Amino acid sequence: MSAPEADHQIGLQGLSIPDLSGVVPTSTEARAKHRIAALEEELQTMRQERGIKQRKTTYYIAQGRAIRRMVVLYTSLEDLIAENDCRYEESSEDSTTEQDRLQRGYIVLAQVLPWLYAKLGQLDVDESQDMLRQLKRGADAARGDDTSTLKDLVASWVNQDFRPAFLLKSDDKQMRGFVHDICGKLLCPSEWDWGDNKVKAGIRDRTADYIVLENSWPLFLYEKYTVNYENLEQGLFKSKILVQAFKATFTSPSSARGADGDGDGADILENNRRARRQLNQAKVKTCVASIINMRKVTPRSIAYVVRFALSSISSWRTIDGDFDYETFWNNVVDFFEDVPGPVAQRRVNQLLEWWTRKVFGNNHRQDLTAEVVSHMSVTALAQQRRALEDAAFDSE
Repeated sequence: MSAPEADHQIGLQGLSIPDLSGVVPTSTEARAKHRIAALEEELQTMRQERGIKQRKTTYYIAQGRAIRRMVVLYTSLEDLIAENDCRYEESSEDSTTEQDRLQRGYIVLAQVLPWLYAKLGQLDVDESQDMLRQLKRGADAARGDDTSTLKDLVASWVNQDFRPAFLLKSDDKQMRGFVHDICGKLLCPSEWDWGDNKVKAGIRDRTADYIVLENSWPLFLYEKYTVNYENLEQGLFKSKILVQAFKATFTSPSSARGADGDGDGADILENNRRARRQLNQAKVKTCVASIINMRKVTPRSIAYVVRFALSSISSWRTIDGDFDYETFWNNVVDFFEDVPGPVAQRRVNQLLEWWTRKVFGNNHRQDLTAEVVSHMSVTALAQQRRALEDAAFDSE
């Protein structure tokens, strides 16, 4: 055996198999450091997971703020999703008006939150339910904020435009509704004359002959608050206070002051975008239309605004006396979406175009295409200058 082999053999004989029941002695300080390091790593992991979850929650809440304003005011997201799933699996030939309304709501939801369908497919049941809860939380919070804002603003609009004997107070809803003469006139069903004392007394006393239901169009929906009984559609959804409420909700309260002419909502959106880009991390107050990427007025956004602010109820609820807000909202939506034929559809389209002009103005920048821009004089001149340069270079 050579010397190296002998040394190696001696080394092997010197090693012994460790006793697994024993421990290797370490210092108290070292063990404490190891435990601290492990705890710190665990804490860091928990913080990261909590941060990710918090960011997701914040995102879902923010996205949810568009739901009541743009999609559905009362119906749950689960009902919309269930209706779409049902139609995918079964025929919808015998669907009811309510089911059709739900399906149209799901289509709008898919447009407002285009990522939702894919996300539902990626998450497990618990995660999906949590996401829907956060979306609902954002939706309800936005509704509460808008209600509070309109409560104050409607009082000032009524006082300025009608100069009532008893001014409305922003902090007192008990003196609104039919107890207040101007609010009562605006809320009065269009088929009755609020100036008739018998009508006024009957509504206030809630007699059987004058029950205010959701099946009547209130006067405040009509242009100049007058109605043509021979043509009840004329001027409907064109009132100043309705436009003011919409602009205060979706563009800005200050923009509601200019409700008579064309709107400047498109300018507000573009200015918001540029302000955010220039100020980088600085906080810039952004209007609702910019946040939810609204560029045109939609039927369900019109249905969202006003009536609650004129009433005397002090909290959000579905029923106000005999008046059912949910059915009223459905009636407004159906006016726009469930039309009897193409002639009525053209009138609805014209009305929505009127609304978009009132809120966003005549700005069509978002409709420009690269093809259209390529034929404009600035682009054409640039092309001509390049052509001249190329021709000069070729001649040399």
